[in-house]
Amino acid sequence: MIYFKSLKKSVVLAGFLFSGLSFAGAYEDFFRAVTFDDARTVQALLERGFDPNSVNVNAAPALVLAIQEPSPKVAELLIRWPQTRIDIFNTAGESPLMMAALRGHMSLVEPLLERGAEVNKPGWTALHYAAAGGHTAIVNLLLKHGAQVNAESPNGTTPLMMAARYGSALSVKSLIQAPGSDLLKQNQQGLTAFDFAVQGRRPDAESLMRQGLARLYVFPPVIKD
Repeated sequence: MIYFKSLKKSVVLAGFLFSGLSFAGAYEDFFRAVTFDDARTVQALLERGFDPNSVNVNAAPALVLAIQEPSPKVAELLIRWPQTRIDIFNTAGESPLMMAALRGHMSLVEPLLERGAEVNKPGWTALHYAAAGGHTAIVNLLLKHGAQVNAESPNGTTPLMMAARYGSALSVKSLIQAPGSDLLKQNQQGLTAFDFAVQGRRPDAESLMRQGLARLYVFPPVIKD
């Protein structure tokens, strides 16, 4: 009886060890497949029960990593996978939607929004990232989905400020024309979007900002005697 009990414990222990080794192998296979856009391997592992929300050794969620690489086939698969958490963040606080907006991947932004990805959050947002990347179509789509045009980063920087310094003229124009856009808003350093355009040596953005600011002021007519 003692022999059989010992044998049973040995079998159970071996099972745990084997399971751990199998998981370790699956973990490596999964993130290798994510990196090399091997959607077939990723799907096979997911069908075996591998967690799509796993993070790599740098604490980057698989979906964020797939978009960042980019590995578009894996990213599309993970977005469609029912168990995937769409609003999952890396250590920098970046979500899949933010990364897709920064990279200009409209083909990923759209399904993320369809799955209910959060457009607004405290701090940096997807709109900041799309504006900085100059991806006007994504800027417009995010605004259509309720993105806060005057969203503030931790230091008070707005999407318009990012567009004025780093983005495209079309993105600047879209953000200026967005309802409720505050062209006079300052960040914690006291800088406006116009200042960002000047510092970034962006004459196109500077010109658009001048036009937008001019429309803010209504001067009374001059009455001559």
